[in-house]
Amino acid sequence: MAVELLKGNVALAEAAIRAGVEAYFGYPITPQTELLEHMAQRMPELGRVFVQAESEVAAINMVYGAACTGVRAMTSSSSPGISLMQEGFSYIACSEVPCVVVDVMRGGPGLGNILPSQGDYYQVTHSAGHGDYHPIVLAPASVQEAIDLMGLAFDLADQYRHLVFLIADGLIGQMMEPAELPPMRPLRKVKGDWALTGADGRDPRFITSLQLGAQEMEAVNLRLQAKLETIRQNEQRWTEYLTDDAQLVVVGFGSAGRIAQTAVQQARRDGLKVGLFRPITLWPFPDKRLSALADQVSAFLVVEMNAGQMVSDVRLAAGGQVPVKFYGRTGGVVPVPEEIYDAIRATYQKLSQRSTRE
Repeated sequence: MAVELLKGNVALAEAAIRAGVEAYFGYPITPQTELLEHMAQRMPELGRVFVQAESEVAAINMVYGAACTGVRAMTSSSSPGISLMQEGFSYIACSEVPCVVVDVMRGGPGLGNILPSQGDYYQVTHSAGHGDYHPIVLAPASVQEAIDLMGLAFDLADQYRHLVFLIADGLIGQMMEPAELPPMRPLRKVKGDWALTGADGRDPRFITSLQLGAQEMEAVNLRLQAKLETIRQNEQRWTEYLTDDAQLVVVGFGSAGRIAQTAVQQARRDGLKVGLFRPITLWPFPDKRLSALADQVSAFLVVEMNAGQMVSDVRLAAGGQVPVKFYGRTGGVVPVPEEIYDAIRATYQKLSQRSTRE
């Protein structure tokens, strides 16, 4: 494998192709349009399916149909487009068909702007369609990590027959970094024994999300909840930096976590015992490890490019054991390391003052 200079959106598209995606359906929206454009060229070259749908609603329902046949199917969009797909996400989750969705987040709410944001955290982790379920949500912090997680997204979707999101912000989608692409995987020749592949010589199969009876619908929900609990136990992912002796741990995902690492490095140079915890799975949220850290540290500082969304999950994981502070920027403003460092110093100073009073 050779190192190449790759734009994030292009890297995501090519990584999906090399992971064996067989069908892509999408609609242009900035800042993810280069992903769709790359698919428009490469998928037909490889004899695979590419369709630019008439809308995001159409795109997600095309994904649903293709996924029911057992092929690796995906779409990509940005924040307002993801909002339009909500009903389709719920149908896919209840029908238990695997598919992958890429969300390159932009400033909002509303039409907003095309600048980087992390305002979709609630939308993809807690409310990706109606009903009782969560998609698996992966959050890269670099172009290389986006490539690596793209392959993982398809594998997890197939393993659990579940909806998987890979969410990045416009910064990751638009940045160019040196990265390595994986080799091309061969397309799968065998479909799952649930897939709708034609009933010639076998009994017909049925995929539906419609259960008119309450008892039948509850049985589906109980099965989904059992699967979600298995995912929760087995698929929590995160990375840590300088947490062994940290009194204050900064928590950030994606670009916010990456930028915060520079601020943590400066704090360490100034003698402050500060570490970084960066969730890679936003659902299942890595609460087991954060809860363990809450036994060790004096406080958490959550940094996000929104008005405060993941901070709620950090507070739940901390269980009231230590204070959880928040610093965020909204509307597409990207925080710089210096302002995160100032938030670190202010939080650390309060911890020192409290320790002195005690």
